[in-house]
Amino acid sequence: MLPRRHEPDLAGLAAFTLDAAGRVVSWSVTATALFGKPPRAAIGRDVCDVLMTGPGQRELVGRALAEVAAGRVWSATVAGGSLGEGRFAFRWEPMAGSDGAVLAVAQRAWPQHAPSWLSEATARIGSSLDLTETAAEVVGAAVPGFADAAGIYVIERLLAADELASPRAGPGAAVRRLAARLSAPVEADGTGQVEATAGPPLPPGEVLVLRADSLRAQAMATGQPVLSANGQQGAAGCTSFLAMPLIARGAVVGCAVFGRAPASPAFNPGDVALAGALAARAAVGIDNARLYDRERRTAQALQRGLLPGQPDVPPGIEVAHAYLPVGDHVVGGDWHDIVRLPDGRAALIVGDAMGHGPEAAAVMVQLRTAAHTLAELGLPPGQVLRKLDAMAAAMDTAATDPAGTDPIGTLAMAAGTAAPFATCVYAVIDPSGGPSGIAQAGHLPPVLVLPGGATEVLDLPPGLPLGLGAGSFQVTEFRLTPGATLALYTDGLVESRSRPIDDGLAALRGALSSALAEPGSTLDGACRAVTRLLYEHGEDDITLMLARTRQ
Repeated sequence: MLPRRHEPDLAGLAAFTLDAAGRVVSWSVTATALFGKPPRAAIGRDVCDVLMTGPGQRELVGRALAEVAAGRVWSATVAGGSLGEGRFAFRWEPMAGSDGAVLAVAQRAWPQHAPSWLSEATARIGSSLDLTETAAEVVGAAVPGFADAAGIYVIERLLAADELASPRAGPGAAVRRLAARLSAPVEADGTGQVEATAGPPLPPGEVLVLRADSLRAQAMATGQPVLSANGQQGAAGCTSFLAMPLIARGAVVGCAVFGRAPASPAFNPGDVALAGALAARAAVGIDNARLYDRERRTAQALQRGLLPGQPDVPPGIEVAHAYLPVGDHVVGGDWHDIVRLPDGRAALIVGDAMGHGPEAAAVMVQLRTAAHTLAELGLPPGQVLRKLDAMAAAMDTAATDPAGTDPIGTLAMAAGTAAPFATCVYAVIDPSGGPSGIAQAGHLPPVLVLPGGATEVLDLPPGLPLGLGAGSFQVTEFRLTPGATLALYTDGLVESRSRPIDDGLAALRGALSSALAEPGSTLDGACRAVTRLLYEHGEDDITLMLARTRQ
C-alpha cells in the first residue's frame, strides 16, 4: 500500500459558478480571498477575462466547457495571467438540475514551501522495496505540485541482467517504464518526451527503445539534466520538458521526465534544482528496490532448488507428506524423499540436519542428494546410512544451533568438531507384502498405525547420528500389512521446551489414530490434520511422511 500522497492545503479552497458560455454567475467569499478579486470584478464577466488570461488558457477554457457540456468533469492545474504568481488546481463539473451551469472549485497547488515539500516527498520515497511502488511514489510527489506529467524509466538491462557497472545509457537504449502520472489529459507525442494518454495513465512494465533525439536519451548519456530548448507546444500538449538522469552508486540507472502544459509556467533553474534533489532520492530508492528484487529472485530460485520435487511413487504404495519450516525460513534442516527402486519397492527417507535456516539447509541438500543417489543404486538401508555417515563426517561446516533447541546440536558441541550432524531414518517398503527393512541413525523411531487405529512404536536400534563415524547401522525387518500405515517424522513434531518427548510421542500416536480412523479419511487429509494439530507446539522444522500399501 502506497503512503498517503501530499495534498495542497484545504484552507485555500474556493468555489464559484459559471453559465454554459463561461460567464461568472456567482463568486464566493473564499474566491475573493484566493484570487484577490471582489464579486463586482467577476460576476457577469467571461472567466477568461477574470482569471484565464495567460498563454493558451482561453483555448483551455473552451475545452473545459465542452467537457462539462458533455456531462464530464474537467480538471487541470494552471498558472499565470490574471491568476498572478503561483499555480492553481481547478475542477469544473456540471451542476445537476441546471441549464448547463458549471460548478468550479479552485485550490492553490503551487508554489508550496520548497524545503517542506521536498522533505516530505523524499521521506516517503523508498518506504517500499517494490520497484513499481517506489516509482509511483516519485511521480505522485511530482504531480500536480511540481509538474503536469511525470514518468520514471529504468534501463532494462539493469532489471534483466543486473548490469549496474556499464549499461548502455545513450540513444538506442532499452528502458522500462515503471510509473507515469498526469494531472490533466495529455496526449502522447511522437518524440518520446512525455508519454501519457487521455484516460488511464500508461501501464507500468512497457519496454521502450529510446530515440536519439529523446530528452531521456540525452540525460542518460550525459548524466546531466536536459531542459527543452523552446516553448513551442508539442504533440504532447506540453510546452516545457525536463529530463533528469537517475544516478545511484555512481552509475546511471534510468531517467525521470517531467512536463508542464501551456497554462503552467515553464521550468526554470530553480525547478531544475528541485527536480535534481527529487531525482537523487528517487535513484537511491529505485536502485535499492532493484537490488532487493534481485536478491529476492535469487533466494526464491535457491528455495525452489532446495525443496523436494514431485516423488516417483511405485504402484501399490500410497504416500503422503508434509513439511513446515520453523519461523520465517522457507527451508531448514529437515528433508524427506521417496525413491522408486528398480525391483518395484520404494525407499522412504526422512532426515534432520542440525540447526535451522540456510546453514542447516546447505547440509540438508547435500545429504538429501547423496541419499537419493545411493537409494537409486539399490543399496540396502544400512549401507546407505554408512556412506551418508562418512560423507557428513568429511564435511567442514559451521552449522550451529544458537537457540539450543536441537539435541543433535548439543551432541555436536560436546564432540568438539565442526562437522555437521544429522539424524536419518531409511526404510525400504515392499508393496507385494514381502519383508521390509528399516534402519535409523540417531532418529526417533517410526510409528505403525494398524487398520483398526491401534498404534505401536517400532523398537529399532537407535544408532548414532550421521557425522559421528559410527561405521555401521543395524537393519530391522518388518512387514507392512495391507491397510497399516507407517509414519516417519522429525523431532520438531513431538518435542519442544514445554513438552517432553514422551508426551509428544503420545500426542502423535493419538493424532494418527484419530485421523486415520476417521470414516472416509485420506492419507493426505490425515497428514495435514496431524501436522496442523501438533504444529501448535512446534519450535523446530516439522516433517511427517505417511506410507501404506494398497489393500
